[in-house]
Amino acid sequence: MFIAYAVLHVLFWYCDRLSIELCSGVWGRNNVLDQVAEKPARADSVTVLIAGDRPVYRSSLRILLDGVDALEVVGDVGTGPDAVATIHRLRPDVVLLHVNPPSAPLVDVITPIVERCPGTAVLIVSIADDREAFLAAMRAGARGYLSQGAPSQDLVLAIRIVQSGGLVFDSSTSGWVTDHLAQPAGAAKPFPELTDRELEVLELVADGLGTAAIAKQLGLSIKTVRNYLSRIFAKLHLVDRAEAAVRARQAGLGH
Repeated sequence: MFIAYAVLHVLFWYCDRLSIELCSGVWGRNNVLDQVAEKPARADSVTVLIAGDRPVYRSSLRILLDGVDALEVVGDVGTGPDAVATIHRLRPDVVLLHVNPPSAPLVDVITPIVERCPGTAVLIVSIADDREAFLAAMRAGARGYLSQGAPSQDLVLAIRIVQSGGLVFDSSTSGWVTDHLAQPAGAAKPFPELTDRELEVLELVADGLGTAAIAKQLGLSIKTVRNYLSRIFAKLHLVDRAEAAVRARQAGLGH
């Protein structure tokens, strides 16, 4: 009993030390190997991959989540070019993306994940309260946004919610959501996460045009139109053209 208590005491001290050193910046990037760590997932678990540019914080998140029933951390990676390839290979249910300024723009990190892994939900954990970054992240396809100071139970609940298809915002961002939704209907175009060209393609899909007809009308190649359609499906979490047409008409697109 005493040994078990001593082991737990040391573990808690170590976790606290990780948090202290993370916040104070005592450990630099060069002090920890920034490598992918992977393990196989149990079939009945929600699989999570942790991504971020601070290895120490990734390690502390892994320690936290490894003790949660029915959650399985299958790896942790940085946010460099190899991250998307790793996510695509492991296909986790949720990517827990830690953002720490000055990181790469959120859209540049999220968009390739959503495009290549449409079945993976992206949950942002950010150290900064940045309204524009939050809105950009949601437009790019993220399913949730939490501040780094969110309680651990909120983080676990958020992972389960986004994995099941829901959206999650904590108290620090819920006001931004309310303000954004309160804008007049004409203040924003439908599907703001789409580029103007993608919106143009989607409108023609709503009109019932096929790929070849869209390509001819817009003066594009068929391959280019297919690429646009793939990006539209990924950003809007659509399954096929039929669903895309329905969503577009509901938003007022098409004639």
